[in-house]
Amino acid sequence: MSEIKLNVIKPSVNNLTVRIFLRAAGLEFSEHDVYGQTRSAEFLARNPAHLTPMLEETGLPRGALWESCAIMQYLCNKQGLDSFYPRDPAKRAMIDSAMFYLTGTLYPYLARATYPALGFPQYPGEVGHSDADAAAKEAARQAALEAVAEPLAVFEKFYIGDGPFIGGQKPSIADIRLAATLEFLAVIDYPLPAWAKKYMAAMEEALGSAYSEPAADVRGYISYVKSKAA
Repeated sequence: MSEIKLNVIKPSVNNLTVRIFLRAAGLEFSEHDVYGQTRSAEFLARNPAHLTPMLEETGLPRGALWESCAIMQYLCNKQGLDSFYPRDPAKRAMIDSAMFYLTGTLYPYLARATYPALGFPQYPGEVGHSDADAAAKEAARQAALEAVAEPLAVFEKFYIGDGPFIGGQKPSIADIRLAATLEFLAVIDYPLPAWAKKYMAAMEEALGSAYSEPAADVRGYISYVKSKAA
């Protein structure tokens, strides 16, 4: 039995990131769907942050690790997966920067723009989580939606540039994180620029079923949500 245990909620693109990575890296692991269980006493005892994806492995100081980028970085370091996370300091810095920029800038905009349609709760302190009226919440969502274009352009011009991927000729862990994230934009029929459509197609072609198999869960959930709204 694999020593790597991955706890996931399948409709999540954060979870999708690690689900793709483990398959693409060819690592042996067991996957456990913990939908509806993350606030249980048993889960909280292992993960007080109640977040997924959560990796469990004997060698970890606390036995568990969450945050998709941290999980991928850890496994690349441990398993020597240099093709996904290069050891060269300059190349690695670009991968790290792309992931930090995504989680710190792009994803918050994307979450505010898509979570209402996905039926996901928004974060305390934000308009979408407040007692504001529907018009105010929609105005905030629209503002976030409009803001998505700028970080997308940064990924095109700075992180990807002339190469097919952030990682160069092959997908890196930053590419997996970006492609998985962009899947959520389908729920609001966001008009992805031509480069992004080409990029996502290239990612799926490069990773094959390692991408398409877990991505089917996110896409299926989006189709379900859109059918209920129709």
